[in-house]
Amino acid sequence: MARRVFFSFYYKADNWRVSTVKKMGAIEGQPLLSSNKWEEVKGGGDAAIKKWINDEMSGKSCLVVLIGASTAGRKWIDYEIKKAWDDGKGVVGVHIHGLKNSQEQQAAKGANPFAKFKIGDEAMTKYAKSYDTPYTSSKYVYEYISENIAEWVEEAIRLRKAA
Repeated sequence: MARRVFFSFYYKADNWRVSTVKKMGAIEGQPLLSSNKWEEVKGGGDAAIKKWINDEMSGKSCLVVLIGASTAGRKWIDYEIKKAWDDGKGVVGVHIHGLKNSQEQQAAKGANPFAKFKIGDEAMTKYAKSYDTPYTSSKYVYEYISENIAEWVEEAIRLRKAA
């Protein structure tokens, strides 16, 4: 059975790429919201967004940050990283810039969203790894992520337990 995870990502820029990762079926994430539903959640303000995140993250064993060109440093992604860690969940990042979007375009590689966080005196990157593919072709990027993401999630859970 696939692990249940929470996908963290920048909706506006990466929802197509995230949908591609979700369809791989290697791990089970929360249902992805339509743009209309996301706008409805956002319309409720910060409290509604926090409630949605908290509700959707409940019962998940790992946070998977799908890293696009503009993911790092976003308010809600930072909130999700901190919440997942504080809740004892594994935390892992997967660079998705090499997957094509709906316009058949790839993106620039984004920064590591874990780089600014500390766990005590140590960098969070010791416990929250981020993975990039060695490939440039979207087809091979897809295959690489598909073949490895389940193990990356398992490793993140092991690293979290060891922290």
